[in-house]
Amino acid sequence: MKFGTSGLRGLSVDLRGRASALYATAFGKYLLQTGKARAGDVILIGRDFRDSSPEISGNCAGALAALGFRIFDCGTVPTPALALYGLESNAACLMVTGSHIPADRNGIKFYRPDGEIDKSDEAAITALAAEIERTGETMTQTPAQTEEHEAICRQLFFERNTALLPQGALSGLKIGVYQHSSVARDLLVDVLAHYGAEITALGRSESFIPVDTEAVSDETIALMKHWVSEHKFDAIVSTDGDGDRPLIADETGTPLRGDLLGLVAANFLGAGTVVTPVTSNSGIEAAGSFAVRRTRVGSPFVISAMEGAVAAGKDHVMGFEANGGLLTATPFDINDRAVLALPTRDCFIPMLAILSLAATRKQPLSGVAASYHLPFAAADRLENFPVETSAALMQYLRATDENLSAFLQPIGEVATKSDIDGLRVTLKGGRIIHFRPSGNAPEMRCYVEARSETAALDLLTAGLTRIRDWAEAR
Repeated sequence: MKFGTSGLRGLSVDLRGRASALYATAFGKYLLQTGKARAGDVILIGRDFRDSSPEISGNCAGALAALGFRIFDCGTVPTPALALYGLESNAACLMVTGSHIPADRNGIKFYRPDGEIDKSDEAAITALAAEIERTGETMTQTPAQTEEHEAICRQLFFERNTALLPQGALSGLKIGVYQHSSVARDLLVDVLAHYGAEITALGRSESFIPVDTEAVSDETIALMKHWVSEHKFDAIVSTDGDGDRPLIADETGTPLRGDLLGLVAANFLGAGTVVTPVTSNSGIEAAGSFAVRRTRVGSPFVISAMEGAVAAGKDHVMGFEANGGLLTATPFDINDRAVLALPTRDCFIPMLAILSLAATRKQPLSGVAASYHLPFAAADRLENFPVETSAALMQYLRATDENLSAFLQPIGEVATKSDIDGLRVTLKGGRIIHFRPSGNAPEMRCYVEARSETAALDLLTAGLTRIRDWAEAR
């Protein structure tokens, strides 16, 4: 078990039982020791549709109840819905989800009553878990009595999202909702239909399907292209497993990049300061009237930088990740209403922002995307890539400039490099290639930018090939 870019992650078989109870106990003790909660306070628990999630959430509920907390079971709801309910009720939260990673893995996301935990919280919880293990303290793993709050949690999130646009804002749009196993699948239909869109539900699955919105699989793209051809959709929308990352395909079935969705949302909100990781498109800075702050990959880093901007007196502060998940650190006035800050990833505002823009302009989504004139970008990953191999590769590339140049020699010549998170290299001629091990899974990711789509895809293929060849030659 370890914390990655967003929450605790590990194999489902390892997280069941004692491990989940251990970290839930450590989280509960941390809340009590820091005064962020007291015995008798409420903790909200939600989960995704993975087979292992009900058992893990039951283990967590039992452990937290043994510490004296009341447990509200919020069921299968989107992570941002759970976080919103926690903020509105001043309650800590725990979301059992592995997000977009395969079903044999799972995870837990933790929230203080005032929002998502940060890196210092993660370190403290990890230390408490180690201390509990060292002392052999007994923990309860048996599911506890809980109170059902799923309907309340869903309704609160529905009300937030149905107040963002004018009535009928999406009338005339024909939208497919790829439901698969996302916990947001029914709320997506309800919210989009509320605004007048013609909705068709697609691909609902009773078994878990890992959908990565940042590296959309060929199988998912083929499905979406088939559906738009068959139904003549203006768009297809979906999310990852826990509903905090958006996936939007245009009228051709081509997925729109998450950082483009974040940019559109920033303009929709009238952002003054935008925080986004170094992996987001390099054209963001020139595409709006806002200031941009770059961070490492992961919501804790984005949240920390947003908090820094607020502390410096900035207002209209928001952030987004390259996967399209949007975070707000300050209230925003939207549709003549004050919408409270939600400093955790949310997929609904980015979707509504770009769909309403297409409806207002009476322009296809492909045209809306093209109007931003961003560099062409692409990303993909090598799955089941050992963590040890990723670490060895990054150590080799960082060791000397000669190593980096030799590695990239078949691709291009190094102009500049950045080591904020992974290794991001600008090649002579302006192309960008970025190597980064996943923080959550045994995967090696590659991000690229170029002047044309073909050049970007060619660079991505070349980058992944170099990674694979290097690993095989070790």
